[in-house]
Amino acid sequence: MPAKEALILVPGLLCDDALWQYQLTALREFADPVVADVTGASSIAELARRVLDSAPPRFALAGLSMGGYVSFEIWRQAPERVTRLALLDTSARADTDETRARRQDLIELAQRGRFKGVTPRLLPLLVHPRHLGGPIAAVATEMAERVGQAAFVRQEMAIMGRIDSRPTLPTISVPSLVLCGEDDQLTPPDLAREMAAGIPAAELEIVSDCGHLSTLERPEAVNRALIGWLAAG
Repeated sequence: MPAKEALILVPGLLCDDALWQYQLTALREFADPVVADVTGASSIAELARRVLDSAPPRFALAGLSMGGYVSFEIWRQAPERVTRLALLDTSARADTDETRARRQDLIELAQRGRFKGVTPRLLPLLVHPRHLGGPIAAVATEMAERVGQAAFVRQEMAIMGRIDSRPTLPTISVPSLVLCGEDDQLTPPDLAREMAAGIPAAELEIVSDCGHLSTLERPEAVNRALIGWLAAG
């Protein structure tokens, strides 16, 4: 049997392996998935370099939210190493001034010793309203606690400083999937449509009844889309 394709899964802000828990199980038949660590640097370029340093020579790449920003940068730094690309609940755009100001407020809140106050402010943006107070919100809260205050500040600084990836879209020449929760408030479907329109031959999947954390909220739908993407020639 041929070796399975390596698959790197890149988590978002305040997320870790638990973001991809259902994919790590469901995709193992089709690929060899591992979750990247994106907690150790305060720039998207450096986070991408660190992922590349620990990655196999060639790999499929999927990123959610901030993981998508890192994935765009991995493509810019080493396109010859990426065999296929999946962009989940993310954006090709840079932050607006308003969004940067919101991130700076959260950084200052965390640095004042009120890091535990960050997650409750973010949760209504991260999950569909029906999940607030439920097990998915609990997973998001537990991930944030594990990532911690210092890594949160580094990640927010990296996100605030990222470049506009829209000029990168036409250069993406590998099988690509763009997926977004229909009710995603942080990176809504119009941003997904923009990315899919800019990437040659990208597949677009809008997942109904789903917020920003699609891999946790609608794992069956996300897994089907990713399995199809992994099978694409």
